[in-house]
Amino acid sequence: MRNVVERELELKLVLSPERSIPVPARLTYRADDPYAVHIVFHVGSQSPVHWTFARELLMEGVFRPCGHGDVRIWPTKVGRRDVICVALSSPDGNALLEVPSASVSAWLERTLTVVPPGTESEGPWGELVDRELAELLSPLPADDLWLADPFGPDDAPQDGNEA
Repeated sequence: MRNVVERELELKLVLSPERSIPVPARLTYRADDPYAVHIVFHVGSQSPVHWTFARELLMEGVFRPCGHGDVRIWPTKVGRRDVICVALSSPDGNALLEVPSASVSAWLERTLTVVPPGTESEGPWGELVDRELAELLSPLPADDLWLADPFGPDDAPQDGNEA
């Protein structure tokens, strides 16, 4: 079984309703990072632009509008073409991209054969995530002080009189 699924494709960066420019990009999915999809845009600069977001977000965006904040995805038609719109926002600016639906859907299907939905937490990656979450959420000695009742038995008001 292959652990990486990649696809080179050409997206359109929408500049206005009448004008767009082609942007070469690469979609990547890795079994060792099963919740994420990675996209690299080659925009003619020295360094490509990298974005990472949830595979589930892209899967839902193929069928209906979803997402908020930095990444929003929705299906639509442009002329007779079925496309997926991806709106990206960052401190550096905003971008609206059109991606051919058939290309993204076929690529997503290949990712689902590598790691089927609902099995992302199985295997070494899931064990690592579980271990990291347990460590992150485990109480520390200082938490006892933080979570202690500020009005413990010694500080509680007596006889209905407030302190």
